[in-house]
Amino acid sequence: MSQYYETNNSSKSPVQEHDIIMRSRRLLDITGVKQVESFDNEEFLLETVMGFLAIRGQNLQMKNLDVDKGIVSIKGKVYDIVYLDEHHGEKAKGIFSKLFR
Repeated sequence: MSQYYETNNSSKSPVQEHDIIMRSRRLLDITGVKQVESFDNEEFLLETVMGFLAIRGQNLQMKNLDVDKGIVSIKGKVYDIVYLDEHHGEKAKGIFSKLFR
C-alpha cells in the first residue's frame, strides 16, 4: 500500500520544529512532517523539514496523521530510522522510491 499525503504548512512559521519520539521501539511520534511520500507494512518514506526520513520495520502502520500540524504516528516494530542527505535529496528520493515500491 503506497499513498501520498501532504501537510498544509502554509500558515506555519518558516522554521517548523522536527522531533522524533520513540516509545518501546513500537511507537513513533514524528513532528515537522511535510509529506508522506510512501508507506507499507515494512517501510515509510517521509519528507520532513530537515530532509527525507526513511523508517523500516515490521508490521508498520500509520496510527495517526495530522496534516495541519505535520504530525505522523507510526506503530509496529522499528528496525531502522535513517535521514537522507539534504544535499542529495532528489537523487536519494529517486533511489528510495525504487526501494519503496
